[in-house]
Amino acid sequence: MKRRNFRQFYPAMALVFAGTLFLSCNVVKTDMKTTQIGICTNVSNAEKMQQYGYAYVEEGVSRFLVPTKSEEEFEALLKEATNSPLPIKACNSFIPGNLKSVGPDAVHEEILKFAETAFRRAQRAGVEIIVFGSGGSRAIPEGFSREKGRAQFIELGQKMAPIAQKYNVTIVVEPLNTSECNFINSVSEGGEIVKDINHPNFMLLADLYHMKMDNEGPESIVKYGKLIKHAHIAEKQDRAVPGTFNEDFRPYFNALKKIRYKGKISIEARWKDFDTQIPVAIETIKTQLNN
Repeated sequence: MKRRNFRQFYPAMALVFAGTLFLSCNVVKTDMKTTQIGICTNVSNAEKMQQYGYAYVEEGVSRFLVPTKSEEEFEALLKEATNSPLPIKACNSFIPGNLKSVGPDAVHEEILKFAETAFRRAQRAGVEIIVFGSGGSRAIPEGFSREKGRAQFIELGQKMAPIAQKYNVTIVVEPLNTSECNFINSVSEGGEIVKDINHPNFMLLADLYHMKMDNEGPESIVKYGKLIKHAHIAEKQDRAVPGTFNEDFRPYFNALKKIRYKGKISIEARWKDFDTQIPVAIETIKTQLNN
């Protein structure tokens, strides 16, 4: 029997190994240089934002879409927004605290009516994302069954999602830390609820501030990556603007890279000096995103 010369296989084996290594690294380090960065703020700040490379504004539902106000009042706000140098692509502060999503005083029909007005106006304004944080609305009352509250929220989501689909809007549920709300406090908890709602227009938000506050690691982003359609960011200390205390977001950014995240990142923070902090904030995020 002839002895094989394994040297002839070395080049081929090396190519296979190199290719495998490249693919492995590519999964972890997907380029995010094109990620759009915005700020949760009034659209009146858009001109300042544009100077430093921000891509969009995240407004408030109650402030911009004004679902409880007349069409004339909304039209005036929409006209003002059309003159903005940046588009409004998302809106937060969705459901008012007096409209309860869960508990014995839940008012789903009122919420759905409110939501339809918001979604219809969002479509007219070019808003793509509605953030469902709304801790005052979704908090489970003391003494009320958590299981029943969860079921109520899922039922509401299943009714709301088709309305959002009708107007080409995606709802993203925002997990809030335990100091702000007692329900949906992690990406993991939110992810399981989104899975139960099971609709493409009801998805998940990853807020790096809330994750840090409750010590939720970046592995949750990887686990529920297919459901994440939007992201928020602020430093854990004082909910400060990125770059204030030089906190490291790279483990969370690496998780977003691993899931090949294609969504936007909005700064939702406490600003001390908007004009001086906006260039620092975007530069901090871009530097950490790409390192």
